[in-house]
Amino acid sequence: MKFFVDTADVDAIAELNDLGFVDGVTTNPSLIMKSGRDILEVTKEICGMIDGPVSAEVVALNYDDMIKEGRKLAKIAENIAVKVPLTWDGLKTCKTLSEEGTMVNVTLCFSANQALLAAKAGASFISPFIGRLDDINIDGLQLIEDIRVIYDNYAYETEILAASIRTVNHVSDCAKIGADVVTAPPNVLQNLAKHPLTDQGLEAFMKDWAKTGQKIL
Repeated sequence: MKFFVDTADVDAIAELNDLGFVDGVTTNPSLIMKSGRDILEVTKEICGMIDGPVSAEVVALNYDDMIKEGRKLAKIAENIAVKVPLTWDGLKTCKTLSEEGTMVNVTLCFSANQALLAAKAGASFISPFIGRLDDINIDGLQLIEDIRVIYDNYAYETEILAASIRTVNHVSDCAKIGADVVTAPPNVLQNLAKHPLTDQGLEAFMKDWAKTGQKIL
């Protein structure tokens, strides 16, 4: 499974990238706002840090303006994936940009039918939002499973990019279902390494080591 980090914080990206845990980056208008930086500037910096796809989102709502914004974003770097919403105009934009050779990430997916349309429009990635479905008592993981079945049935090449990841369990469950990618905030990826029994075991080892009076260095 690929790990994309969902942030525009270049320091957090750099730390995870140094460990080999970053296969790509996703951003959105909210994350750009949080960074306090210019979208073109920070996106270019991120693209230079990693080799994988970097999603940069259009903010227009109509096809003509989406295309203009998407083409401008695509010029930032070769590893840009233009992010478009799963609307009719977004699908039209996806079709055009994909045919031009630009990676496209279709976002805000909440149904298997939407995911099917995105695949047929040539999307490189489909981003189902697990956590937001869970928030309204709909099983977000079931959506991942449904999309996986449909894509496998027809050999669609669109990658399932599980988004709105809230917990470490979301990550492992998506891996078991067969999502191609998860995108998560830095703290969620860091929490994958944590387990209370690891902490307890380490504490016990350190107490016993102290009793020996020995040193390695």
